[in-house]
Amino acid sequence: MINFNEYKALTFDCYGTLIDWESGILGALKPVLLAHNQSLDDNQILELFAQLEAELQQGEYIKYREVLKRIVDKFSEKIGFKPTNDQINSLPDSIQYWRPFPDTVEALKTLKQKFKLVIISNIDDDLFAFSAKHLEVEFDEIITAEQAKSYKPSLNNFKVAIKRINLPLEEILHIAASVYHDIVPAKSLGLSTVWVNRRSGQQGTGATVSAVSQADLEVPDLKTLAALSSAKESRS
Repeated sequence: MINFNEYKALTFDCYGTLIDWESGILGALKPVLLAHNQSLDDNQILELFAQLEAELQQGEYIKYREVLKRIVDKFSEKIGFKPTNDQINSLPDSIQYWRPFPDTVEALKTLKQKFKLVIISNIDDDLFAFSAKHLEVEFDEIITAEQAKSYKPSLNNFKVAIKRINLPLEEILHIAASVYHDIVPAKSLGLSTVWVNRRSGQQGTGATVSAVSQADLEVPDLKTLAALSSAKESRS
């Protein structure tokens, strides 16, 4: 059970939760694969992306732009083709064109009337600046992987955010689409969580590694979350 009146700050994952990153990933990678006569279906592309991203983010910190470039390179190694320099850069370069889900902007504007809004994202500062323009709200805090020098599911990213927000844990609610990156680590720190199940009804695990955890509330989208936030209590 969640009583939204208990919270003062909502923390959000960005890519996959606010921004439709799977469409963005596919829009960047499919032309590269087609240019080399490689045919993978959407689920295969997204699940290989998830595997490679997780591997690259577990090592010594490198900027997310470099992670994305290496993902393209790793795709080529696994499948068997040699990408051009432009193709290696195509995935990070595409982020400026990634768009919010249709329900995102209106929901954020509604939630902003009642809560502090905070971003906790596995992204570089300059890349998030592109997305910030599309989200159309002013966030009270923005915590990137570049600032934390680590990637979720590292607890460090959440600890940096909690310190900066400067509120008791019980007044912070974390909202995310990735169980692996967000729900598991946030809950381990004692944060309440909302799982935005963006892939409900779809096959496969998409662009995130599979993980299991029970969020305090599950919603299909942010429109539903915004509506629930205006009620006194919501049951999971």
